[in-house]
Amino acid sequence: MKSTVKKATTVAAAAAVGALLGVLFAPDKGTETRRKISKQGKDVADDLKNSFSKEKEKIAKLEEDLAK
Repeated sequence: MKSTVKKATTVAAAAAVGALLGVLFAPDKGTETRRKISKQGKDVADDLKNSFSKEKEKIAKLEEDLAK
């Protein structure tokens, strides 16, 4: 399970870095760029929460199955 969490974290981090670089090189005003960075940061945080939540559910289900 740790391998799956590491992979999910790596993918999310890579997506965040890619999105950040895309926003930083876009020809927008500073306020618009900061708004986009903030939104994308929140999106990445939500994606990470969802990934961890799914993994937590899988682990709980596995524990239930093993307890039977």
